[in-house]
Amino acid sequence: MKRGMGLVMSAVVFGLSNGAAGSKLTPVPFTDVRIVDEFWAPRIKANAEKTIPHNFKMCEETGRIANLAKAAGQMEGDYQGYRFNDSDVFKLLEGACYVLAGEHDPALDRQVDALIATIAAAQQKDGYLNSYFTVAKPEQRWTDLRSAHELYSGGHLIEAAVAHHQVTGKRTLLDVACRLADHFDSVFGPDKRRDIPGHEEVELALVKLYRATGEERYLDLARFFIDERGNARGRKLYGEYCQDHVPVREQSEIVGHAVRAMYLYCGMADVEDLTGDAGYVAALQRIWQDVVQRKMYVTGGIGPSWHNEGFTVAYDLPNDTAYSESCASIGMVLWNHRLNLLHADARYVDVLERTLYNALPAGVSLEGDKFFYTNPLASQGGHHRKPWYSCACCPPNFARILPTVGGYAYACDGDGVFVNLYVAGQAKLTVKDTPVTITQQTRYPWEPTVRLTLRPVKPTTFDVRLRIPGWCDGGSVKVNGKGIDKLDVRNGYARVRREWKDGDTLDLTLPMPIRRIEAHPRVLADAGRVALQRGPIVYCLEAVDNKAPVRRLALPPDAKLRAEHRAGLLGGITVIKGTALAVERDDWGRKLYRPAAEAKSVEFTAVPYCVWDNREPGEMVVWLPESPMLVSPRPERGITVSASHVSRPEKLTALYDRIEPAYPGDTSVPHFDWWDHKGSEEWVQYDFDAPRRVDGVEIHWFDDERIGGRCRTPESWKLLFRDGEQWREVTGASGYGTRADQINRVTFDPVETRALRVEVKLREGVSGGILEWVVGEVSSE
Repeated sequence: MKRGMGLVMSAVVFGLSNGAAGSKLTPVPFTDVRIVDEFWAPRIKANAEKTIPHNFKMCEETGRIANLAKAAGQMEGDYQGYRFNDSDVFKLLEGACYVLAGEHDPALDRQVDALIATIAAAQQKDGYLNSYFTVAKPEQRWTDLRSAHELYSGGHLIEAAVAHHQVTGKRTLLDVACRLADHFDSVFGPDKRRDIPGHEEVELALVKLYRATGEERYLDLARFFIDERGNARGRKLYGEYCQDHVPVREQSEIVGHAVRAMYLYCGMADVEDLTGDAGYVAALQRIWQDVVQRKMYVTGGIGPSWHNEGFTVAYDLPNDTAYSESCASIGMVLWNHRLNLLHADARYVDVLERTLYNALPAGVSLEGDKFFYTNPLASQGGHHRKPWYSCACCPPNFARILPTVGGYAYACDGDGVFVNLYVAGQAKLTVKDTPVTITQQTRYPWEPTVRLTLRPVKPTTFDVRLRIPGWCDGGSVKVNGKGIDKLDVRNGYARVRREWKDGDTLDLTLPMPIRRIEAHPRVLADAGRVALQRGPIVYCLEAVDNKAPVRRLALPPDAKLRAEHRAGLLGGITVIKGTALAVERDDWGRKLYRPAAEAKSVEFTAVPYCVWDNREPGEMVVWLPESPMLVSPRPERGITVSASHVSRPEKLTALYDRIEPAYPGDTSVPHFDWWDHKGSEEWVQYDFDAPRRVDGVEIHWFDDERIGGRCRTPESWKLLFRDGEQWREVTGASGYGTRADQINRVTFDPVETRALRVEVKLREGVSGGILEWVVGEVSSE
């Protein structure tokens, strides 16, 4: 018997659940929800008009589509790019299908069909499909499951195929996906090769394919890949980075690569939905609690560390160096949506909403054609979106998530409807076999009132469960204008049960005071600091809105704050205005004591974090110190930095920003690094705007061993100065220290120069970096 096949076909793709074994709710697919609100409607439109065409253009210009054509024998040439570049094309294709579901576009439909024809032609006779291993290394198929991402890319092909079939009714890509899944099944399994993908994704995709076709082998293979993870049966485990350290049922903490983790736990939730596996239920609950209670940013982003694109230790949530990958935020939305469907608990939607209104939309520009790969919570002015990346997983991921936002708004069970998100628009659904239209009138998230008008085709008794967000205290509900004295709130939902007639209304009020948010005391990066939140929106300060440097502002506890809507700013937003203290001086030098820092009152403006970096470049902060003593120091002036290599150009300014670690092993402060160069000879250089007479430097090396990173102090180093056109090593050096967690000071014979250079030899197998490099008159102290 085929399990869990009594489903509405549109829910296969868009809802991800069908109310089978473990699921409590059935989602209302985004195709049945029309959004017209001020926040999401412009973004969805920009996705269709800019993001999708831009992704097509970039996939063509970077050779991603050409790779598939080469694999199909349609053109000659070498493979271009990373081994997993096919996945970007497949994600784009999925997003294009979702756009077609909203509004038929004949030109886009033809573009999709042409691409599918190329993909089908690239498939091998045995069903295998991967352009890199077809064009470049056919003899190396399935030889590097940890890193080559063959199953990951195949999973995205399957997702695109199911979407295309559900939207168009065509089987052109679905047949390709079935042949590919059949090939997977011929290679992997309990009585075949016992191995897993290093990057999860195929698990959730195989469940989608099972739901679309009813073929149980696909569900069984998905479960095999999940259960095999963490089990060393004739293979070497891939470790925490791939969540392959212990069996999934025994996992209690989220570890490793953030996106991989999200896709794994989505797959587990999907299999749990269909099988009711109690081991999955318990593990997912433990892991979810670890994420939201100890490892999630206030914006809903996850994964603080750049070295593994993921998790480190509990409460390690740096701001300037936050990784918080855009794809991980998308994964958080997908995972929490599934958990809400499984358990009918609003706390999962609270997390979904936090990510959906903050970390996720921040990743794409309002125009829809530039993207963040990483999403820090503070910037010195060098972090900006880009049109594309060599590893371009994020841009096409936005292309497929944005059209589906409406699918997170509503869900149903046997007793009624659950309203999860408040978005102006209209939804069509069925409750107790009765078609019902629900219209929302609201300016959420800017205003606190929501009116829902229900139009059942006949009077019907059912529940309407309105989510009362976790950030809200004291929500109120009226039915046809009459208030409800005491709300019946269960699992975060206010339950209203009655016989509903055509035109009945529900008026919901969710008070939105401005809140000062504090982090857990163990989040040392935010100690003594607060963030501002109003409703679901987290705020930040940008240089473009403020006369005083935003990193030198303090927000005392008694500061008066007010909200002000700006219809003409950044598509229409509500800003927060108030009075802060601007610090005028920070001349500590080598002093142990000094007069109290001078500060003056200044007006400030905060904007939603989700819209930052859409105007003039400049500094940005989310967390504001309450005391002037904690403001960031003023960076040293008159220095230009260059290096033999740097992982990201914006890291160059960290060398002279005067921000020192607060404690041994503190990796939360900005740093410069040579990643991903290992064991090599490297250099970093200061050019001064005027000659300087110097006789000493201090260097604080960057070492992230504590959090599992791959940067260490160097094997050796030396200091050179520029003498005319020549570089010469300083003389009389007191010793080149390489100790971690301390200042390494070297004095030397005085020189007058316009440039200094640090040359290092990195340790074998690891990289290195610098937290702070100070130039000064050390011998005069």
